[in-house]
This record gives sequence, structure tokens and C-alpha cells, in this order.
Amino acid sequence: MNNTRVYKMSFASVYPHYIQKAEKKGRTKDEVDEIIFWLTGYDQQMLQQHLDNKTDFETFFVQAPQINSNVSKITGVICGYRVEEIKEELMQKIRYLDKLIDELAKGKAMDKVLRK
Repeated sequence: MNNTRVYKMSFASVYPHYIQKAEKKGRTKDEVDEIIFWLTGYDQQMLQQHLDNKTDFETFFVQAPQINSNVSKITGVICGYRVEEIKEELMQKIRYLDKLIDELAKGKAMDKVLRK
């Protein structure tokens, strides 16, 4: 599978869709940001820099300060694939984020979404 197109997609172009998906279900931008911070180790300032610079997904995840050690607890299906079985590390990280945003939008409590 060639995922180059996804990797080169601007994170800033997808971010509003994450927020929209969450807000449609009564969740907030702050909750989306909290998920991103938990997964990547970024803080608000670093996230804003990536959004302003229109960083692509590949760079966004390569430069992440610290991928959370609990990512192995993220399981389930996203876009027809089991996230825990995705072989390409970068695509797996992107799908982890998709999965967490989906769980938020489905009404899961933040403690459960963040695997606490």
C-alpha cells in the first residue's frame, strides 16, 4: 500500500475535521487537543507551530516529542484495518489518532479514550 499521499498531507488541513467531528457530537476542541497532546507529547504552542507551518503528517509524527507509552492499548478497527496490526509505523500512529478522535466522538469518557 502506498501511503505517501497521506504522509505528505498537511496536518493543518485535517485538524479542523477532527474538531468538527468531535463538536458535532458535543465534544470540544480542547478535548481534541488533549488527545493530540497525550498521543504525541506536544503542547499547545508546539501544536500551533505545526498548524501555522502546515506541517505534513510525516513531519508531525517524526518530530513528536514523545509518543505515549500506552499506545499499545489502542485497539480496534479504523478505516477497515485493525490499528494494532498495521505494520507501517507512521500509518499506525496516524490511525491511532483517528481511532482516539472516533472514540471521543462516540461519547467515550476522556479517561477511557486516554487509556487511564
